[in-house]
Amino acid sequence: MMTSIPNSYENSRERFRSVLAAVRELWPVARLSSHILTRDPSLTIDWISANAAKKKEKLFILTTGEHGVEGYVGSAMMQLFIEEFLSRLDPQTTGLLLVHAINPWGMKHRRRVNADNVDLNRSFVRDLSALADFNPGYDQIDFFLNPQRPIKSVALSKIGFGLRMLSLLRRFGVKRFREAALMGQYRQPRGLYYGGEEPPEETRTVIALFRQYALRYTRILHLDMHTGYGPRYEMTLVNSAREKMSSQETENRFGVPRVAAIDPDEFYSIQGDLTDYLYDLAGEEFPEKRLYSAAFEFGTFGESLRAAVRSLRTMIFENRLHWHGGSGRARKWIEAEFLEFYAPSEPAWFEKAKADARQAFEGILKAEGYF
Repeated sequence: MMTSIPNSYENSRERFRSVLAAVRELWPVARLSSHILTRDPSLTIDWISANAAKKKEKLFILTTGEHGVEGYVGSAMMQLFIEEFLSRLDPQTTGLLLVHAINPWGMKHRRRVNADNVDLNRSFVRDLSALADFNPGYDQIDFFLNPQRPIKSVALSKIGFGLRMLSLLRRFGVKRFREAALMGQYRQPRGLYYGGEEPPEETRTVIALFRQYALRYTRILHLDMHTGYGPRYEMTLVNSAREKMSSQETENRFGVPRVAAIDPDEFYSIQGDLTDYLYDLAGEEFPEKRLYSAAFEFGTFGESLRAAVRSLRTMIFENRLHWHGGSGRARKWIEAEFLEFYAPSEPAWFEKAKADARQAFEGILKAEGYF
């Protein structure tokens, strides 16, 4: 089977479910489980799990679709792992947890957020109510990030966006503006990067899975698939802010060319990140275990200033279109631009993404003792 990007959430889910037989050839005890979303029974978070046959030494976790629309490329990387790397794991000592589409609603509807507009990678927080006043800088640029009107003309909206952004960059500076925009916020339910007021159903499901399986193993390796950030033809391995290895040490250990930590100097700060939460959970509940949790981030638009402006504009226009509508022409352009941001159509981009994923899977799994 050739690794490919699926054309729908349903096709992706069916493909994932169909690999159970292949997994059972290696782990006869493997099983497929699903969590049905409360508000839409047609949507499920699916996972294939299998415990080690003899000694529970190592657990490998692969997750996709935390940001729904990113699940399309994530699905392809899941397929690549299963086809090319799964058989190299040792079922006698290694357990498996493969999770398809943490955010099935977002994947189906090609949005980054869930049905309540929650960015799940801002929702992994022990006490969300304590963050009501978090990131006050967001409020200063809320008018820019979340315009309250339809998009009638893409051309005019682009001009207005550019002029307002230049004004804000002069006022705040690039670093301060970037942090305020991207860190996350917990006050504006219709705004960008909204983390919610309580952990959503999808977040609770992932936390429960991690607790259920991780407690049984000595070593835990978790890799989460994302798209969007970084150079167009290069994958970035994104370390949690809690990871003790520096980016250079990580590059040397795993043999990958590009690593960034979740901080303002290398990536950007995030509140409520999944990998940070897993480190905190492990530190509190099983500190004696070895955990490495990181994200594969496949760059799409690029990392130039022009690309950064395009990325933010795409996010703002898509969210504005969702809540306030727009002309038919605007809708067609924005939806295509948004999908291109998270699942580029260029064949050469996908070939390079697969090559980078292979290099990272190989280097990480070997260095962590899974091969």
